[in-house]
Amino acid sequence: MSDQPEPPRQSALSRLTFSEKFRLQTWLLGIIAFAVVLFLLVQAKFILISLAIAIILFSLTSDAINSISKLRIGRLRITNWLASIAAVFLISSGLLMLAGLVITQINTVLSTTLAYTDDAQRAIARLFLWMGEDVEASVLQTVRSIEISGYLRSAAGQAGTILSQVVLIILFVGFLFAERVWFDTKLENLMDDKAQARRVGAIMASIIRRVNHYLLVKAFISTVTGFVIFAIMSVFNLQFAAAMGLLTFVLNFIPSVGSIIATLIVTLVAYIQVPEPQTAVLIFVLAGMAQFLLGNVIDPMLMGRTLRLSSFGIIISLAFWGAVWGIPGMFLAVPFMVAVMIVCSHIPAARPVAVLLSREGLPEEEFPKTASEAEPDPDAADSSEAADDAAERYHRAVGAE
Repeated sequence: MSDQPEPPRQSALSRLTFSEKFRLQTWLLGIIAFAVVLFLLVQAKFILISLAIAIILFSLTSDAINSISKLRIGRLRITNWLASIAAVFLISSGLLMLAGLVITQINTVLSTTLAYTDDAQRAIARLFLWMGEDVEASVLQTVRSIEISGYLRSAAGQAGTILSQVVLIILFVGFLFAERVWFDTKLENLMDDKAQARRVGAIMASIIRRVNHYLLVKAFISTVTGFVIFAIMSVFNLQFAAAMGLLTFVLNFIPSVGSIIATLIVTLVAYIQVPEPQTAVLIFVLAGMAQFLLGNVIDPMLMGRTLRLSSFGIIISLAFWGAVWGIPGMFLAVPFMVAVMIVCSHIPAARPVAVLLSREGLPEEEFPKTASEAEPDPDAADSSEAADDAAERYHRAVGAE
């Protein structure tokens, strides 16, 4: 009788050992999968960045095309394919015009940078004059040891890749519009369940709606801020007014740190051209006030409750995507974070991730659950019980061995 309790004790020990091995294997496989995905993200970043931007542009215009295709002009109705062709043409024209403007401004800045190289070095060294003349001379010598021409060649090379990336984005957008007609059918066939397909479609619509609202508000705020910076530099008769306005527009899409970097660059450019601290301080105050008013007052009013993201999570996302994809990754960090938070909020096992990414720790669902999710399925319960019984029999077999 005293030997009978031994087998259950060995079975429990065996189950514990199997659970630990399974957990260890899961963690190891997760680490390997993350390393592989990170390697692919770095190696294929040119294509993946173009694809991500194309998907965002496609989502921004997809709803507008659906609305336009329902309009009627007398007896005529704008067909879906005609609206799609017009959208691709407008997106292509806008991207090419923006790329041309960026390349023109880059060439203008690069062509005149060499003339200001000596003045810029002296201006940077004068910032350390309050620490003593020896420190100023040391800083000047250090700054002059930097090879400016190498950075200029690198910037010129980056400007040359802008056009090729724009062409790739246009191609992706065109193929996305060609496939949008069959997307719902493909989703239903992929899910093999209409209710689940509608659920996935609703989640994707929620992501698109939030990201679109965020990008539209950011585009408006960045455009106004860029014009304000352009006006400030034009009033003081400074060069690179258009370039600084465009740079401010671009950097304002980087949350938290973009506006700070833009303000510092504008102030430094002004200080190099007009070596008077009073003028540079005045421009810094005016640019900072514009950034604060538009970024911290107007932006939250227009954004509303669209973004429920943690500030610390945004910084982590910026650091990660900036390390992986550079500056384009910092632009895409917030849309990616919104998508991850919404998807994780609808997956019970991944909901803790959504809680950590959300601002208040309460990621909300924007649409109710379907009837199939609200009511328990008896067949699913039976299958779950059968799976539990099978798992129990497996543990007993392992324990017996």
